[in-house]
Amino acid sequence: MSNSDYCRTDLAVEMFDPDSGKLPKGITRKLRKSSVCEITEISVNDELAGIRIGKNKGKYITVETDRLSAHPEDITEQSSNIADELDRLIEDKRHILVIGLGNDDITPDALGPKTAKRVIATRHIAGENAGAELSQLELNTVSVLVPGVTGQTGIEASELVRSVCDSIKPTCVIVIDALACNDISRLGTTIQLSDSGISPGSGVQNRRKELSRETLGVPVVAIGIPMVVDMHSIVHSITGMPPDKHLPNMMVTPRDIDKMTDRSAHLLALSINKSVQPQLSDNDILSMM
Repeated sequence: MSNSDYCRTDLAVEMFDPDSGKLPKGITRKLRKSSVCEITEISVNDELAGIRIGKNKGKYITVETDRLSAHPEDITEQSSNIADELDRLIEDKRHILVIGLGNDDITPDALGPKTAKRVIATRHIAGENAGAELSQLELNTVSVLVPGVTGQTGIEASELVRSVCDSIKPTCVIVIDALACNDISRLGTTIQLSDSGISPGSGVQNRRKELSRETLGVPVVAIGIPMVVDMHSIVHSITGMPPDKHLPNMMVTPRDIDKMTDRSAHLLALSINKSVQPQLSDNDILSMM
């Protein structure tokens, strides 16, 4: 197992040794490739299997690509690949509620808010408020919410989201959040999608109340990119040895985190917009982001 006491990760793909020929009982894995991405789909098929790797039952799709801040020219195909994977997880696109989790004032935690602000909201232009061109497109209804963090609002994000769900009755909730990983090579290069919901802050030992089908009453698709790595994980990856238990621990982020966060947010927003509004061309989407 790769998730030892000194490793913290939100990625299902890091929960077991990829070089091992065996997977834990109740877990299956499928691999596929495109010209710019390698895709791993891990299925946790029962609750007991989930307990073994510390994940809820469901599908976990990992899209791995080159560093986003190094190859922005690949974003069109990358976003199409991610949109295709979203399509596998979203059951009903008629009314999507997009949630951007995180603290916009802390750069590595700002992925959710920055992405949500670029998702095209359409709920307010439905029906008679839509112009002639938009009416002909038959756009899906999309609502966007950035609930902030409990330290700013005094309210759990799950409480705010549940209240909004009760009010507007979405058919699916898409939750975006920055993730933590064990392997430094995954920072800004790995996108995880899941239909099992999300527990905000779990990768940095600040677990908040879960956002899932069970807590919200509607299907929840989570999507995120690792922005931080645990210092103890870095020590282990370099030395191959467990770090000294007296070594102070911290979460570490890359030097170009500003650029990485902005480009990651742009990629995720473009991917979400492509998936939920398939009637729109890339140029149309980019002009409205």
